[in-house]
Amino acid sequence: LFSVNTLITMAHNSSSRRRPNILITGTPGTGKTTTSSALAEATQLRHINIGELVKEKKLHDGWDDTLDCYIINEDLVCDELEDMMEAGGNIVDHHGCDFFPERWFDRVMVLQTDNTVLYDRLSRRGYTGQKLTNNIECEIFQILLEEAKDSYPEDIVVALRSDSVDDISKNVEMMSNWIGSWNPVV
Repeated sequence: LFSVNTLITMAHNSSSRRRPNILITGTPGTGKTTTSSALAEATQLRHINIGELVKEKKLHDGWDDTLDCYIINEDLVCDELEDMMEAGGNIVDHHGCDFFPERWFDRVMVLQTDNTVLYDRLSRRGYTGQKLTNNIECEIFQILLEEAKDSYPEDIVVALRSDSVDDISKNVEMMSNWIGSWNPVV
C-alpha cells in the first residue's frame, strides 16, 4: 500500500518529462530572477522570465499606468509556454502563479523576504506610492504563498527565505540537489 503523499508524488512525476519544471514565485524584489538565473546555470535548465517573455512576444493587453507595468494576457502566455512546459527542464520566474496549469510544475518555490529588506530593494528599483505599498502588503500578508498553496498540491510548494546572497546560495544548492535526484515515473 502507498501513503497518500507517495501517490501524490508519483502523480506529479508521472509524465514524459525527463527533467522537472520549477516555478519560482514571490513578491517583486524577493530574488526570483537572481535565484532562477543561478539555478538555471547550476542545473542547465531553461530560465523563463515571464516579465521579459511578455515584453518580447507582446503577450499583454497594454500598459497599466497606475501600477507601471504591462497587463499580462494569461491565455497568450500559457499558449506560448505549452510546448516548452510539456518537454520539461524549465524554471519559470514570475510573481504570480494561479493562472499556470497545475500539471506544468513539479516544484513551486515561494521566495519570502523580510519587509525591511524588501522595502529597501523595491525603493532602490524606483517603486513608490501604490506600487510600493501593494507589494509590501502582499509580502506581509503572504499573499503569494497562499496563492501557491491554493493553486498547487501543498507537497510541491516550498517557502524559502530570501533575505541575502547567502540565502539565495543555500536555496540554489538545495534545489540543485532536488533536481539532481528527481526521477520521473515513465
